[in-house]
Amino acid sequence: MLAKRVAEIPAVGDWIFEPKWDGFRCVVFRDGDEILLQSRDGKPLNRYFPEVVEVLLTQLPQRCVLDGELVIATKDGLDFDALQLRIHPAASRVKMLAVESPASVVFFDLLWVGDEDLREVRFEVRRKRLEDVLGRVSVPVHVTPATRDKVVAADWFKRFEGAGLDGVMAKPADGTYQPDKRVMLKVKHERDCDCVVAGFRWHKNGEGTAVGSLLLGLYDANGALQHVGVCASFTMPKRKELVEFLGPYRVDALNGHPWAGWAEAVASGRMPGGQSRWSAGKDLSWEAVRPELVVEIAYEHMQGDRFRHMAQFRRWRMDKRPQDCTYEQLEVVPAQELMEIFPERKS
Repeated sequence: MLAKRVAEIPAVGDWIFEPKWDGFRCVVFRDGDEILLQSRDGKPLNRYFPEVVEVLLTQLPQRCVLDGELVIATKDGLDFDALQLRIHPAASRVKMLAVESPASVVFFDLLWVGDEDLREVRFEVRRKRLEDVLGRVSVPVHVTPATRDKVVAADWFKRFEGAGLDGVMAKPADGTYQPDKRVMLKVKHERDCDCVVAGFRWHKNGEGTAVGSLLLGLYDANGALQHVGVCASFTMPKRKELVEFLGPYRVDALNGHPWAGWAEAVASGRMPGGQSRWSAGKDLSWEAVRPELVVEIAYEHMQGDRFRHMAQFRRWRMDKRPQDCTYEQLEVVPAQELMEIFPERKS
């Protein structure tokens, strides 16, 4: 079941609110001694999270299906980068990371238990059954907090952001479970930032004729231009228009370009041009432009020193100097303790 984005927490209607977790969506199937962790796109995740499989065999009912999220929680909040590192082809690496950065699973829906198919049952009832069924679980298994109070939901939206949570989910209390339908709502954070445009990628259906995405940079404290993400929210006419607009800035662009080294060694796996196991063979080659253009973008939040999700184009800022596009302009959200939800793992 999916969600559509809205600008704010709904003021009317009968909703159940939950924090929005920033992890890997995961449906868990158990039948006796068999456990399947299934990703959003239907792929098995068992081999990457053996410590979670082991724990679920001891804590879940013998026959059940649950919807939830795999996350890695640290003292500084959720760590999505550490979670991505778990998807590794080497079993020895996975085993080591399972000890060094163990994952947790946060459940927010119960779809089946015993012989009962609950998908056509109202969510408020499924939620109560979830609490009953998982009432005695212990770390690293969790049941997400939930509330009907809009004031509490608004507090979560502000307070938990520093811990890496994405925002707030709103689910119809009387809603059934509808796979592939956007019947839930998600309220996510959005901020503005001025970035340097230092390159672009061609659109997959418009090599040489349409821009796919702009490569964004911010200057760090040492004056180095760091790649922080991409902006790609353009219509096809706009993509074609960008080719002409960026044309003059492509002339001699690699002469003294701060990312010239990446252009010379794209096979090394270094961003913004290199392949990695995350790119699944996609063409990540890029075209340099002189770092003279400034763009205002909207972003949700930072993961380390990069934008966690794709940024959205707002407007060109011809009045801004590229050297003024620094990390200092970003709003820093203090980390919020997650101890209410993630008590320290017992050794």
